[in-house]
Amino acid sequence: MRKAALLSLFLAALPAAAAAKTPVVVELYTAQGCAACGDANAHLAKLAEETGVLVLTFPVDYWDYLGWADTFAKPEFADRQKAYVAKLSLREPYTPQVVVDGRVQATGVKSERVDKLVKDAEKQPHDPPDIRFVAAGKRVDVGSGRLPKGGAEVWLIRYDPREQDVVVKSGDNKGQTIVQKNVVREVVRLGAWKGRTSSFKLPAAPEEGLKTVVLVQAAHGGRILGVGQKKS
Repeated sequence: MRKAALLSLFLAALPAAAAAKTPVVVELYTAQGCAACGDANAHLAKLAEETGVLVLTFPVDYWDYLGWADTFAKPEFADRQKAYVAKLSLREPYTPQVVVDGRVQATGVKSERVDKLVKDAEKQPHDPPDIRFVAAGKRVDVGSGRLPKGGAEVWLIRYDPREQDVVVKSGDNKGQTIVQKNVVREVVRLGAWKGRTSSFKLPAAPEEGLKTVVLVQAAHGGRILGVGQKKS
């Protein structure tokens, strides 16, 4: 009787374990003034609706000189992309670029290639550190785990889950409405993770309605080791 009860408890826990599976993080580097980015924006917006995939849209500012200043771009977003340029041995940053789990990248205009990278990432083994939001969401605790060579970092990312429709009034995309989803509004390095249990204080959100994500990532644009998503 006791064995049957224990088996029932084990089976009941299986759905919860499956739900806790680490999502695939798909980063899109794009710009409202980028003539080639429209299709990539649209495809990633659809991909964002899939279970087990976390799309983060990072608008960059280095195309602003073409005549339209991106309304969401921040210098720190381009800095994050530049870290991937060095890590992935690329010649220079470009748009639209898609980075999957901090491991691999592809041009966003090749939607089939992007989809394949996501499917491949879903099959990768994961042993992520435990990430928990505590103290009413004002702090995040990161558990112990295997530290990659070169160390790791903890990043706070806040994004707007709503679809954003921006009418571009000048530049290469003049007169077009640019559609973007999961636009990042804030990225903050919380500190280093040294493989042991650590706690990090979270700054207040810059605006209401944003989703909060914490990434544990190999240093300097390396692979993503763990993902924590704060419940609304």
